[in-house]
Amino acid sequence: MKTSTWDFMLIHCVLLGILVDSSSPSSISNFLSVSSKVGNQAILPCSWKQHLGDLAPSSCHIQWATPADTVFELRGESRWEAEEFEGRVEVPMEKLGSGDCSLVINDVQIGDTGRYESFMVVDGVRSTKTKVFIQSVRLSVHDHKSLQSGVPGEDLVLDLYTRHSVRVVFQGRNTSEWSDVWMRSDADSERVEKHPHDETLTLKKLKSSDEGTYKVLDQHGLAVSTMLLTVEDNSTALKLQQIPEKQAPTDDAAKNSCSALLLFSVLVTSFQVIHLL
Repeated sequence: MKTSTWDFMLIHCVLLGILVDSSSPSSISNFLSVSSKVGNQAILPCSWKQHLGDLAPSSCHIQWATPADTVFELRGESRWEAEEFEGRVEVPMEKLGSGDCSLVINDVQIGDTGRYESFMVVDGVRSTKTKVFIQSVRLSVHDHKSLQSGVPGEDLVLDLYTRHSVRVVFQGRNTSEWSDVWMRSDADSERVEKHPHDETLTLKKLKSSDEGTYKVLDQHGLAVSTMLLTVEDNSTALKLQQIPEKQAPTDDAAKNSCSALLLFSVLVTSFQVIHLL
């Protein structure tokens, strides 16, 4: 009897441990993945109604956090955001009433990559606060990659994609070294000009030596974009276009070919006649 009681208690404890562990954010199966590119907008989905029922959002507040720190909090009219996300994150209040507590991240950066978890903090008994886990989302942010071509003398527009881009470096086609093309603190030069409003650079009057790889980097040295540029001379392209694939014979050439064939036939026939005689 004692053994049976002990076994029952052991099974009970194991089941309780499983239930507790399954309620932790790290083991909950409602895990979503979102991907975006640097400079674009990312929306991390969140719906509180399936967890809190008809509890009004005004009686609680939303919190988004990474495993390391809190990213954003909204409680009524009060809001707070982490320094690295300042001016870039938002939970639209007009959607909260319908249960949508999604986090909108504008101008996403490579460094934003990671896991995000949302919680609703609600009033409990005796003025205590209870934090209810809502959603876990994995955000992946990727850099831009492109191929472009130009001709000598033309201007090329290079997209910086984000205001957090601070440097552009260049590696020539026949070298392994990288050189600086532009820094955000630089003034416009004869060959490189930053648009006064848009996040773009203009590389003026391309040369053959401009052919190679361009990287746009953020303040952490991470690649925002990689662009491979080829510079083709107009005269070279024109020569390539003028090379005929296979020319059909002209009328004169066709006539000469027929005459030669006829002469050959006459000679062969004469030879055969002589041989018979």
